[in-house]
Amino acid sequence: MKILDQDELKTAEQVLRCYLPKSTKVYGFLFGMNRNKPYTLEVAVDSWPDFKSIICRPDQKNEHVSKYMKKVTLFCTDVQVLKTMILEENAIDWTTYFLIGGFDISLAPLLKEVAASRGVNVRGFTSCHLMSLSDPCDLPELPDNSSIVTRICSLNESHIDIVNKTWKFGGDEKGYNNIKNLISNYQSCCIVDETGQPLSWVLMYDYCALGLLYTLPEHRGKGYAKTLITVMSKKLYAQGYPVYCFIEEKNDISFRLFKSLGFAEDPSYRAAWFEFNY
Repeated sequence: MKILDQDELKTAEQVLRCYLPKSTKVYGFLFGMNRNKPYTLEVAVDSWPDFKSIICRPDQKNEHVSKYMKKVTLFCTDVQVLKTMILEENAIDWTTYFLIGGFDISLAPLLKEVAASRGVNVRGFTSCHLMSLSDPCDLPELPDNSSIVTRICSLNESHIDIVNKTWKFGGDEKGYNNIKNLISNYQSCCIVDETGQPLSWVLMYDYCALGLLYTLPEHRGKGYAKTLITVMSKKLYAQGYPVYCFIEEKNDISFRLFKSLGFAEDPSYRAAWFEFNY
């Protein structure tokens, strides 16, 4: 097993492009890391340069790692190699609560098997659509003088509390720290009222996916979400970012919204999230 250095991370990013969409979340992390975004992860592979398994995991040597939720993501082209990494080479620390997210759902039986062998409980499971935008021309044109468009801006640190309180995985100190990191270092868009308070917003996760899309209940049905996704997607595409998101299978409203804007999925692929608790 090997931990990748900065130059090797760039090479790994290019390799992972060949395995999209299954490698999307690991690719997204490396995309951000290779563009000088702050991170508290390290990247381990089974071998180099011809790796068959790659794992993004917390870097315990990073002084900021304890500020954030413990999360892991992985991709492999050989399940047995991955199994060896996580079962025999201890590539994942199973002794505390953590989240494995955005992995190929076909790996779920393996992860359950390894968790059971370690006496670790699977606390939650979520299956998601992976939606991506290949052509921004599918997005609608927005009039420059629209009253909505003129109230679009980026989120700032004064907005952390409201985003954290409304985020389904937030509400605590680690959620606050996560939102602060995303607002400070990644793209975001919001629509504000006349006092500058956000009414609707969308952020980009540290793995470069669109997320945390939310509109205050009293302002729904006004087209805010559609406008923000359009503006944000065009901006990211112009800057060379991958434009994609994960949508929970039960979230039909968001699925239909993104599909109407030209986002598409590979029907043969599903991403999944597991929570593990020792």
